[in-house]
Amino acid sequence: MQSLISTSPISSSSLQPLESYASLTASFNLRFCSLRREVVPLSRHKHRVIGAASKRTRKCVSAASPDSNGSPPTKFDYDLVIIGAGVGGHGAALHAVEKGLKTAIIEGDVIGGTCVNRGCVPSKALLAVSGRMRELQDEHHMKALGIQVSGAGYNRQAVADHASNLASKIRNNLTNSMKALGVDILTGYGSIMGPQKVKYGLDNFITAKDIIIATGSVPFVPKGIDVDGKTVVTSDHALKLEFVPEWIAIVGSGYIGLEFSDVYTALGSEVTFIEALDQLMPGFDPEIGKLAQRVLINPRKIDYHTGVFATKITPAKDGKPVIIELTDAKTKEPKETLEVDAALIATGRAPFTKGLGLENINVETQRGFVPVDERMRVIDAKGNTVPHLYCIGDANGKLMLAHAASAQGISVVEQLSGKDHVLNHMSVPAACFTHPEISMVGLTEPQAKEKAKKEKFKISVAKTSFKANTKALAENEGEGLAKLIYRPDTGEILGVHILGMHAADLIHEASNAIALGTRVQDIKFAVHAHPTLSEVLDELFKAAHVNVDKPKPVAV
Repeated sequence: MQSLISTSPISSSSLQPLESYASLTASFNLRFCSLRREVVPLSRHKHRVIGAASKRTRKCVSAASPDSNGSPPTKFDYDLVIIGAGVGGHGAALHAVEKGLKTAIIEGDVIGGTCVNRGCVPSKALLAVSGRMRELQDEHHMKALGIQVSGAGYNRQAVADHASNLASKIRNNLTNSMKALGVDILTGYGSIMGPQKVKYGLDNFITAKDIIIATGSVPFVPKGIDVDGKTVVTSDHALKLEFVPEWIAIVGSGYIGLEFSDVYTALGSEVTFIEALDQLMPGFDPEIGKLAQRVLINPRKIDYHTGVFATKITPAKDGKPVIIELTDAKTKEPKETLEVDAALIATGRAPFTKGLGLENINVETQRGFVPVDERMRVIDAKGNTVPHLYCIGDANGKLMLAHAASAQGISVVEQLSGKDHVLNHMSVPAACFTHPEISMVGLTEPQAKEKAKKEKFKISVAKTSFKANTKALAENEGEGLAKLIYRPDTGEILGVHILGMHAADLIHEASNAIALGTRVQDIKFAVHAHPTLSEVLDELFKAAHVNVDKPKPVAV
């Protein structure tokens, strides 16, 4: 399974926040998928015979014995076995086939994991509806464009069906892409029985030269919260949109909470945020967070309580509403009680790593996460890497995003193919698909200042507004800001943050620049089509002032 709506780790609203983008950039939640559909010609993989998968699987059952856990096998059923068929496992499997590796993927739930079935994909369907509803309901916006609209409405079941159908379509795409390339899909929960040995289902055993754990995460629910799946729900339940409450409390103001607030308010609900920290959206760059509150919170039917824990939530029953007991986060004293129609628990994600058989290889999880090094190699209880065993995605906690999981899986396969590869997590972007969108890559300004102080260099900040962009003004969407944090002495890009129309698409120019090591003084000469939103980034990079090319004064 993989990351959710905005694949997020446990947020500040929980008692035990997990490592997230915050440890690298800022704590957050996210949902994203990148699906690859191209089919590699099978002539490159002469050992594969499409249609013989069932025969190979039956042979594999007897290839490994549960009684020989201690010593690694000398012959293998597969070059690579992946436990978990979410976006991370899928990305690794497709890349492994491209590299000529005989590959199997094990899934105990459904292909696509959290992202496709209960996260990135269905949430985007709901957000597409909320975006259109929000635009049609904005009479001033419509009149400014010369458009007259009356009585915009929606059919709840049809909206829910749109999300469900999209998830089903993408799930089938993933399944078919793996089958077409000859990846064996094995059904059942997978566990590690010993070095290079895996069990799946009730009593099926296979061996593999290398193993990747890609089991993802599940919603994290703090103690004291009773989830009934109807009036007190996690994002898993909310994505089904079984009803639209008049008043819903959202516990946690990270990416998951923000996106659902966008959906619910567009569909007519009133929202109350409950946040443990003293400000909303604590994982954002502070300047972007303030703008987001002005644009996404204040004008809408949203109120909030900050600096409080939801220590007890009781579902609605027998005509009584959902009851939420709030406690001061600092003093731990009871504060007040809320009565609402529903409550969404958006306190992040917890790794799904129980039952993996890690004890058979002397691996101990850390807060549920599988410890890994920078190359995703699993580390045992003694601090040594476990040969031929890797862990990617939410299960290792490095960066709980679906596309990060896929990138980690591809990085591992590169290593298995003889190329040393280390993923630069600071170049991995994140996005929140509200209206308007928010995106980021790299460090926030406070994090950059802390790094600069520690390493003794200076930072500079450049900004540009969407109000100066022709395409944004043509769309009557001038509300937005792009922010660049960089080193003026070298031109190194430390972070980019965007709030505005299509911010999630715009961020990739910056993330690719960081990944490739491109400096500000070089990228500012890139040409952008006019008039396009991409010119927001063009103007941003041109606004930066780098001193690296300045001639030094000649001593007299």
